[in-house]
Amino acid sequence: MNRFVRRLVVAMLFGVAVYGAIVLYTGLAKTRDSLTNFEWSAFAAALTLASVNYLVRFLKWQYYLKRLGVTKVATLDSLLVFLSGFVLTVTPGKVGEVFKSAVLEKTHGVPVSRTAPIVVAERLTDAIGVIVLIVLGSSAFAGGLGWAIAGVSAVSVGVIAIVWEAPVNALLARLDARGGAAARIVPKFREAYASLRVVAGPAALLIPTFLSVVAWSAEGVALYMILEGFHANIALGRSLFFYSTATLAGALVPLPGGLGIVEGMIREQLVHLSHVGEGTATAAMLLIRFATLWWAVAVGFMALFALRLRYPDKLGDASRLEPARTDP
Repeated sequence: MNRFVRRLVVAMLFGVAVYGAIVLYTGLAKTRDSLTNFEWSAFAAALTLASVNYLVRFLKWQYYLKRLGVTKVATLDSLLVFLSGFVLTVTPGKVGEVFKSAVLEKTHGVPVSRTAPIVVAERLTDAIGVIVLIVLGSSAFAGGLGWAIAGVSAVSVGVIAIVWEAPVNALLARLDARGGAAARIVPKFREAYASLRVVAGPAALLIPTFLSVVAWSAEGVALYMILEGFHANIALGRSLFFYSTATLAGALVPLPGGLGIVEGMIREQLVHLSHVGEGTATAAMLLIRFATLWWAVAVGFMALFALRLRYPDKLGDASRLEPARTDP
């Protein structure tokens, strides 16, 4: 069994365990009854909105590639490479999305060290975009602003680390002076850091952050649509807040795809802050996760399959594409 299938199976088993535990905690009958009365057209709408999220984030990927001077990749190939990164969505902190940089290297010869920093820039602008949605959603009720302040503080630290070159350069100089294995990776880190400053510096934040707000609001609206399918009377602002806070928490906790954290937060916020019935809250949580997390994994595998058909000689064994953990 290759590495990707093994990881996916482990993540799926973990997901089944998490979902099973939540359903048992809620009560199987309550969850089943809620799903019986659900309007499934709302789930189709949620899948569509999740797909909109992926397409908008692809525009960010294209923007970053252009800033780095990577302009000779056909749009279709670039889209498939971007979507292939979703194969490892269920890895801690989504670090598996560096996989798309490895695919781009194999198919178009672009070094991983040059494009891997895009993943950091994507996560940073996604975090800022999600925080914007949290701030907007927090106006729907008291107590939400505290989440926004905490998120802004965390993102500010990341931006300072990118903008302030002196500490990073000093660290790399010390590693270079020590020699040995550490010194050998310094050139790659320098190249990666230079790329990171290009794609994540203050001048490059505005457009990608706007795209992140649009992308993640689509999935927040997807939660709202699913709740509408259950005839739950929840304001759109609250749906955006609930989904955004759960997404941010899931990104910060080192669990595959935020499994357990995102699900628990969505359910508990629906039950305790908006007084949604436990069965409906659990069913809505399951559906939004299938429409976002697991749909993304499925899309990733379809994209990778299409790429392997287009480049059979270069992607014959996809399990060897994942960059080593020591890569920047």
